Amino acid sequence: MTSSATLRVRRPPLPTTELAAIVREVAADTASWMPLVQFGTNERWWTRLRSDDDVEVWLLTWLTGTGTDFHDHGGSAAAFTVVEGTLSEVRASRQRDARTFSTLHSGGTREVAPDVIHDVSNPSALPAVSIHAYSPPLQAMTFYDTAPTGLRVRHTALTNEPEPTA
Repeated sequence: MTSSATLRVRRPPLPTTELAAIVREVAADTASWMPLVQFGTNERWWTRLRSDDDVEVWLLTWLTGTGTDFHDHGGSAAAFTVVEGTLSEVRASRQRDARTFSTLHSGGTREVAPDVIHDVSNPSALPAVSIHAYSPPLQAMTFYDTAPTGLRVRHTALTNEPEPTA
């Protein structure tokens, strides 16, 4: 599921409000994504629904207990909406151990500015499905570990997928 990205000329990100409208619009068109839903055996699963120079849209599925590590989107703005189940989001500050927690149920949408560091997970006993949009399309993600002084960069990965493994 992981591949390195071909670097493209970066355009400025679309506003997060526009990305939120895109994920809600895609979510409402269940015929376009529902037949594609599948679940991995013990990890998240994803597929790209559409992509152009300004935005890409992904369908992600989450089994119980699956999630991401703290990460940013390499300068891309994002938004996601939960179309089935429940997802939790934790946002972290780079400089201190400050966290904000959110729980999103089906129909819940979050906007993610380009400088936000967050993690997302499925805390529920039931699987979850979400639609994500990134603008400009993903090229890199930086992953973070927690440290006494705040977050510490673990690694940056070139990627054109919602979560690289290296």
